[in-house]
Amino acid sequence: MLSAAGCDPARVGTSEDEQQQDLVKIVVGLGNPGNQYAETRHNIGWMVLDRLADRAGWVGRGRERDASRVVQGRFQGLDLTLAKPLTYMNDSGIAVRKILARERAALGDLLIVADDFALPFGKLRFREGGSGGGHNGLGSIIDELGTEKFSRLRVGIGEPDRHAIDHVLSRFSPDERQRLAELINTAADAVQAWAHDGTNKAANRFNAFELRPADADRIAAPGEIDGPPGPDGIRRTKMGWRRTRPPEAET
Repeated sequence: MLSAAGCDPARVGTSEDEQQQDLVKIVVGLGNPGNQYAETRHNIGWMVLDRLADRAGWVGRGRERDASRVVQGRFQGLDLTLAKPLTYMNDSGIAVRKILARERAALGDLLIVADDFALPFGKLRFREGGSGGGHNGLGSIIDELGTEKFSRLRVGIGEPDRHAIDHVLSRFSPDERQRLAELINTAADAVQAWAHDGTNKAANRFNAFELRPADADRIAAPGEIDGPPGPDGIRRTKMGWRRTRPPEAET
């Protein structure tokens, strides 16, 4: 079991640095429950937490409490709580407030992982505070906590070429999917750096991260977005179906 910060008798008499390492670190990944949202851009926060749980060997150990799916334990010298709110994005703050109250944790020990369509796909951005920037999940957390002073890791999902709601609830394109695992792995690395070193040091290391370009020779299957044209010379793009060449003559 994890002990709430300041309530463990074993910590009495330890140095400040040692106590800092013993504090519970809470990482909340924002997303929406339900299979229809599982692989959408808005759920990349959940994807990052799933990767962390996999690294720690905690897959399948989570339980529902505090309006979240929660898993916790000791990992790489830290007591970590990983939480995925089950309240839907617009009410994420309810779950965050409940988790903080249960753990009696300070805001400095909280990190929110969220998608951001104001960032190019693959960019990472740590911030120690600030407004929700139009993100309904972050806005809900700010409203429930009554403060903007909590750390967040924004993961770039690319600028919309459609209505914002349609974009965040869409799935990644083929050229993004071929690099998605690398992005999620790096975001998980960034969360671990935050837990060990704090927001500023993690920001110095990861805010400059650049995801590799898509491989030009790795394209989608026929009929999928950005896949090759069919025999009629028509291929599917993000903007719809496009004729790229005259249809092949019948033989």
